[in-house]
Amino acid sequence: MNSRLPTLVELDREIAKRSFAEFCKMAWHVLEPATPLRWGWCLDAICEHLQAVHDGEIKRLLMNVPPGCMKSLTTGVLFPAWEWGAGGRPDLRFLTTAHKETLAIRDNMKCRRLIQSEWYQKRWPITLTGDQNAKTKFENTATGFRESMSFTSLTGSRGDRVIVDDPLSVDDAFSEAALQAAEDTFLEAVPSRINNENSAIIVIMQRLHERDTSGIILSHDLGYTHLMLPMRFEESRRCVTSIGFTDPRKHEGELLFPERFSEKQVREMEKSMGAYAVAGQLQQRPAPRGGGMFKQEWIRHWSDATLPQSFDALTMAWDMTFKASKTSDYVVGQVWGRKGANYYLLDQVRGQMDFVKTRAMFEAFAEKWPKVRRKLVEDKANGSAIISALKDKISGIVPITPKESKEARAASVTTLWEAGNVFIPPVDKYPWVRLDFVPEILAFPASVHDDQVDCVSMALNDLYQHKGWKVSPAALAALRR
Repeated sequence: MNSRLPTLVELDREIAKRSFAEFCKMAWHVLEPATPLRWGWCLDAICEHLQAVHDGEIKRLLMNVPPGCMKSLTTGVLFPAWEWGAGGRPDLRFLTTAHKETLAIRDNMKCRRLIQSEWYQKRWPITLTGDQNAKTKFENTATGFRESMSFTSLTGSRGDRVIVDDPLSVDDAFSEAALQAAEDTFLEAVPSRINNENSAIIVIMQRLHERDTSGIILSHDLGYTHLMLPMRFEESRRCVTSIGFTDPRKHEGELLFPERFSEKQVREMEKSMGAYAVAGQLQQRPAPRGGGMFKQEWIRHWSDATLPQSFDALTMAWDMTFKASKTSDYVVGQVWGRKGANYYLLDQVRGQMDFVKTRAMFEAFAEKWPKVRRKLVEDKANGSAIISALKDKISGIVPITPKESKEARAASVTTLWEAGNVFIPPVDKYPWVRLDFVPEILAFPASVHDDQVDCVSMALNDLYQHKGWKVSPAALAALRR
């Protein structure tokens, strides 16, 4: 009978084989010898979902967590080392990316250092090949490799695991070019970089914009398991995932990782970061709760009983796109009225249309509202063509060439909303108000689209600056029929 007790190394192997989280705790001293490990349930949650990837339960994983939660270290450094060693899969091939190649290389080198450490080699003697052991890529004798690159340069190799770690930088969160590049890469390049149907894609990031990679995954309903962990708990957004995980917090505002970030530290971050950074980076939503530049409490609706029977002025505002496609911006037309100090959104049309359909909609809207004399058209994209094509056919077309940014133009009218002088249609009669209009203005400037906001800014600025003309009750009644 063999009564020999297992050695420490053998115990480590068995414990690590069963639990990726325990492996992370064991390996910490190799990667951070001078820093004590602080562990919390949120790290258990991340490890649990990554282990589900290893077990084949999850093949598409999206994790949204705040900075400082060891997301890069856990996902890009410890997980590949665990799968090769304790997980028994040294054949696995990893493609790892970040918004900057230097960050991807940093984690590549950390992973290589861990695997080559004396501690790791005693437990899992993985041999790296000499002919492929560089900063950007290293390979083992079982043909597994780990290769790093910048996200938008994701080409060439294929992997069993494609890890996308913060594909968009904070500085690029509001850059149209950067957002579009990240979207194109994720939708077009990432799916072609996996080896087969058993391969996994892992995205781990903080939310920065409605159109960031997380937003693309969620809006396209791509079938990802979504682990979403805000810094402060919000009951209405409690995370429940496909493997049975539920955010264990019980109280609104309860902290995610108090072992690492105390109440005092979180308050300091919230004070210094600003509303948008807190919403995206800490709370994992691209706009502050209750609204961004426009606040939820500013939203007021008119009713048939409160809508004025006459207006001092009416104006029509148009924002137009270049083309019609599922990913293009929208063509939006709005009619606004002013009565005294108050402003009323009376009607809106919206759609993704080419020039021909845009022209037809413009003509129909102008016919529907014949007494609206000023028809503001932003002089860009299809707007320029519409102005040229219809200026001799439809009266009152006014080309508008904005001199300020979208954000500056919107900021100039927020005081009217905050003062309670702006009213929009009731949601029961106008479903687009709830479905399209309100979500866009509350998320702005981090919204997927901003065409409705552009029209709002254009119309309100025009009505505020021009006294306009009187609209009789009879004329208004005719317009509303």
